[in-house]
Amino acid sequence: MSSSSTKRDAYEVLGVARDADESTIKKAFRKLARELHPDVNAHDPQAEEKFKEAAEAYEILSDAERRATYDRYGHEGLRAGGAAPNFDGFGSISDLFDAFFGGGGFGGGRGGPAPGGDVAVEIEIDLADAFAGVKRPIAVEIVGRCETCNGNGAKPGTPIRTCDRCGGAGRLQAVSRTPFGQVVRTVECDTCAGDGRIAEQPCEQCEGLGREMHRSELEVDIPAGIADGQRIRLGGRGHQGDAGAPSGDLYVLVSVAPHERFLRDGDDLVTVLDVPAPLAALGTSMDVDAIDGPATFSIPAGTQPGEVITVRGRGMPVLRRPGRQGDLRAMVNVVVPRRLTKDQKRLVEELAATITDDNLRSDETMVGKLRRLMGHR
Repeated sequence: MSSSSTKRDAYEVLGVARDADESTIKKAFRKLARELHPDVNAHDPQAEEKFKEAAEAYEILSDAERRATYDRYGHEGLRAGGAAPNFDGFGSISDLFDAFFGGGGFGGGRGGPAPGGDVAVEIEIDLADAFAGVKRPIAVEIVGRCETCNGNGAKPGTPIRTCDRCGGAGRLQAVSRTPFGQVVRTVECDTCAGDGRIAEQPCEQCEGLGREMHRSELEVDIPAGIADGQRIRLGGRGHQGDAGAPSGDLYVLVSVAPHERFLRDGDDLVTVLDVPAPLAALGTSMDVDAIDGPATFSIPAGTQPGEVITVRGRGMPVLRRPGRQGDLRAMVNVVVPRRLTKDQKRLVEELAATITDDNLRSDETMVGKLRRLMGHR
């Protein structure tokens, strides 16, 4: 630690005002400690010194007598009176955290049997399956109970004895001396790895672990309305935990294959409707094969290119909300006929000769037309 003449102000270290109350000081210290936790700052060689500085500031400001002395005389006053905190006796930053937050470090213990890991698998479905919902079989490799030893880690027919070191508790108490006195920590037994029992002869199949890799086959219920990239969580279907700890979860990542005619926009389905120019001018109705059957679009007379026509309630089901669906939207593509016959050319020429400014008048601004034609709403 730096000398007292170069120590930073304790209030500055914790980022609190000089009139901060005890609760504010404690909250600021815990926030700073979380940021300096060794699990987060393994890459920072200065993390230990930074935490010592924060711990020293907290020790000063959390004690009314020390704080009063510090406010009047600063670090020199504490040192002269023998009240200056000293953290040089700690063996490591983990011991520092244990002293302040209890065994296992900040924010909860790290000891005890480890829970099983999560497993992820990906499955692809098409848009029709996403629309209707579907059940799909999957196969995953997971760590589960050894079937040879039934999970106890011992060779069948051989005894299992209680661990002599921990007396079957699976945990040990370690005592450390600190400036605050003795600190007692609970740690996993290093002989039985927290199980509390030891097999006289380890199982040859799992090498005494009590677990082995299994191929698991199950059926996944994919709900109607699921979107590409969403995942389904199956609790407790992942890898088995250590010594009775809970198993991990199985996550099924759903990939929805692109559809040739429809794009998904939230719960809506979007498609393109090719409308011949004469019909767009006259108005008509057109049928489209939607995901769930025919849908009829009413094309008003004078429909322009890029306009969107909507059929309500014919889009994708809303996930987890039975009976609700998005909309089916069609962007109109006005198709100008090509390769006209003589009779068709004559009819078009006759029509063109009758077109007036009144037929072409629109309340739409030039910018509005540009936005529509460029696909902006």
